[in-house]
Amino acid sequence: MTKKRTDYLSWDRYFMGVALLSSMRSKDPNTQVGACIVNQKKRIVGIGYNGLPYGCDDDAFPWNNEGEFLETKYPYIVHAEPNAILNSNAELSGCTLYVTLFPCHECVKLIIQSGIKEIVYLSDKYLNTVSDQAAKRMLDASGVTYRKIDPFRIRIEEE
Repeated sequence: MTKKRTDYLSWDRYFMGVALLSSMRSKDPNTQVGACIVNQKKRIVGIGYNGLPYGCDDDAFPWNNEGEFLETKYPYIVHAEPNAILNSNAELSGCTLYVTLFPCHECVKLIIQSGIKEIVYLSDKYLNTVSDQAAKRMLDASGVTYRKIDPFRIRIEEE
């Protein structure tokens, strides 16, 4: 009798894989972030990546991460998390957000307000920065849980 496979992806790796794939759409030369929102039935209800707002030409705005504020990407880029929230097609209360980079304090405000109850993240590149501290303070106060998963590799090849 043939038995089922045992080396299939866990739910965490599956949804983080979707977030990673989404991050590959980002045109940011320094940081590519992807997000995937999942409901309690393990259905994807929103995805997003960091990029310019809809209708803004990617070639008409700066991608620098240093210099005068208006000559950097920072005033123009929409982060992956708000893009996933705005792209969602269902109620987000009780959902889980899979995101490749721990959210900044500004994104955390939107995550909390949307009703998302858990954040699963891959990287905490900005651990202990003031933004990270503020984000975790708000998450802890609001009861939104967060956990880091171990890094893993997924290979996607384009032809």
